[in-house]
Amino acid sequence: MPVLAEYPFTPQSFRTADGHSLSYLDEGSGPAVVMAHGNPSWSYLYRNLTAALKGEHRCIAPDHLGCGLSDKPQNWPYRLGNHIANFTALLDHLRIERCVLVVHDWGGAIGMGWAGQHPERVAGLVVLNTAAFHSPLIPLRIAVCRWPLLGALLVRGLNGFAWPATFMAVRKTMRPEVKAGFLHPYNSWANRVAVHRFVRDIPLQPSHPSWNTLTKVEQSLERLRDKPMLICWGGRDFCFNDHYYEEWRRRFPAAQSHYFPDAGHYVLEDALPEILAILPDFLRHYSQK
Repeated sequence: MPVLAEYPFTPQSFRTADGHSLSYLDEGSGPAVVMAHGNPSWSYLYRNLTAALKGEHRCIAPDHLGCGLSDKPQNWPYRLGNHIANFTALLDHLRIERCVLVVHDWGGAIGMGWAGQHPERVAGLVVLNTAAFHSPLIPLRIAVCRWPLLGALLVRGLNGFAWPATFMAVRKTMRPEVKAGFLHPYNSWANRVAVHRFVRDIPLQPSHPSWNTLTKVEQSLERLRDKPMLICWGGRDFCFNDHYYEEWRRRFPAAQSHYFPDAGHYVLEDALPEILAILPDFLRHYSQK
C-alpha cells in the first residue's frame, strides 16, 4: 500500500463468515472507541481522531466490505443487514465488551444496528452527520445516482460520487494529498462497487429489501436513550441537513449537542480542532463507566 497522507497506520485483517477480508484499524490501548464510517469514505475519515486519541484509547475503525482496504466482491449482497452482521462479527472477534461508538453517514445505521442489539456494551455514542431512522428526504444529486444504468455509469464509471464528495462534502478545500487519501480505494469500476451499492441500498419505500432492517434499527434506538450522547454536526451538509440534526435531538433530548454552522458533511475535515476540544473530555468521562 502506498504511503497516504496522515495515515501512518498498519491495518489489520479479519475474515468474514463468507470468507472475505475486512480491513480495520486497531491502534492504541485503553477504553475502546469504535468508529463506523459511511459512503463514500473509509477508515481514512477517522485518521485524525485515531492519531489524537490512541494515547488514551484503543481506536478501532473498520472498513466496511467493499470500502477502503477491505475486499470488494462484485456479487456480495451489500445490504444494511449484511454490513451490521460483519460489524458485529468483528467486534465479537476483538472481544469488545464495552466501547464508545462514533458514527458518520451510513455508519449511523450500521453502528446503531449493532448498538441497539447490544446496549450493555455501549458506554456512549458520538453522532456525526448521520441517520439511523427512516426519512423520505434524499437530495436530487444522490437520487440520480440510484437511477438504472445512468447511476452505475455516474458512480462506477465516472467516479461521480466519491470524487465529488472531496469538494461537495467539505467547506474547506481539501489538500491534494488528503483528497488522494479519500479516493485511494476507489480507483476503478470494480473498486467502486460498494459506493454504488450503498446508494442503491437507501430504503425509501417498504418494498425495499433493507426497509425492515432499518425499521428494526430505528426501533432499537429506544434501548439507547439512557446512553450518553455527543452530537457534533456540520450545518452545511447538503444531505444530512438540519432535519436530521433536530431528529437526533428530539430522540435524545439529554445529548450534548454542538452545531458547527460552517462545516459540511465531512465535519471531521471542517471542524476538527473544535471537535478535538470537546471529544476527549466526553470520552474520559464516559468510556470508563
